Amino acid sequence: MKNFVFISPNFPDNYWHFCAELMHNGMNVLGIGDQPYDELAPEVRNNLNEYYKVSSLENYDEVYRAVAYFIFRYGRIDWLESNNEYWLERDAHLRQEFHILSGWQVEDLPRIKYKSKMKEYYQKAGIPTARYHMVDDFDGCMTFIREVGWPVIVKPDNGVGASHTYKLTSEDELRAFLGDHEPVPYIMEEFIDGEVQSYDAIIDSQGHPLFETGNRTPNSIMDIVNNEDNTFYYILKDLPEDTRKAGRATVTSFGVRSRFIHFEFFRLLKDHPGMGKKGDVVALEVNMRPCGGISPEMMNYANSTDVYKIYADMIAYDSTLKAQGEHAFCAFFGRRDKKQYALSMQQLQEKYHDQIRMHMRIPEALSGAMSNEALIAVFPTQEALDAFCQDASAPAY
Repeated sequence: MKNFVFISPNFPDNYWHFCAELMHNGMNVLGIGDQPYDELAPEVRNNLNEYYKVSSLENYDEVYRAVAYFIFRYGRIDWLESNNEYWLERDAHLRQEFHILSGWQVEDLPRIKYKSKMKEYYQKAGIPTARYHMVDDFDGCMTFIREVGWPVIVKPDNGVGASHTYKLTSEDELRAFLGDHEPVPYIMEEFIDGEVQSYDAIIDSQGHPLFETGNRTPNSIMDIVNNEDNTFYYILKDLPEDTRKAGRATVTSFGVRSRFIHFEFFRLLKDHPGMGKKGDVVALEVNMRPCGGISPEMMNYANSTDVYKIYADMIAYDSTLKAQGEHAFCAFFGRRDKKQYALSMQQLQEKYHDQIRMHMRIPEALSGAMSNEALIAVFPTQEALDAFCQDASAPAY
């Protein structure tokens, strides 16, 4: 029986589904987390063979001892994963310490975690990338800006999501940023007028997709976070062929094996010299884990399938027989508590009763990008989806 160590099986709170399907496939699923066992949701407790509580997942020594204990108790560890962006580096270091050969190793981290390093591999795949400059001083930044023009985007080179990402439009904003930014390496990029679209896939050990889909985010996550806007994105009914082609080429270039991935691209909203024509797909960044939050459920609703099962099949069998059914658009619309809307949440649910699949409060840790309260709804056409978005976002007057 193979042993799978799952880091933080309780957060996000839907990740117990991964554990459940791994257990169904005969894996020993061994959880490490910082929540007391008695406080774990029953779904988490019931889908772990054993759970090891640490005082903090930030404490490497404690997590190290937890893995060592599992090896003493169950033997060699075959897989160690969190499927969580925040812990990807920790996962890699633990694999190296315990000679776990599945999954990314420490030497792989630069190209999968640092935005500046990703560009080389996108370019090997033949996908254009934005010009960039590693933030240094005012003069160095201005030399780059004179080449690419205002505005520019600045963000941590090794960052998670859209946190601490800013659009700079003037010398005054640049000076303010340089005087007050977080003490980590920042990358500055030329601004790309594009809409974010993704390639999401579960990849087998040979680099072949077992499942593919994608999402569209009409408004930038950076603006959603910085302006505390509503959150709206949706799983596409059908993955465009140019996105599929770019996604598969990126998988090959980065050497992805045995992973659930979320790659982000821009679809250009206008011609961009050196990048492409309006409508072209160009690079943004790679994320070597599933799309965040409730997105796996949305993929299931949009494709009439079960991505948790497909992932577990990939781990256990390196293949899957899980089929897909009818396709649809699946939307996430998140509202902010401090905003007033023309339709209350109850009125919105009553109007779209037949389309709504989930209603939820968003954990505080995720609310920056995902708002405070959200609906997941399924629609057969783009027109029906757009009508829902208009109703969900209409402000009270």
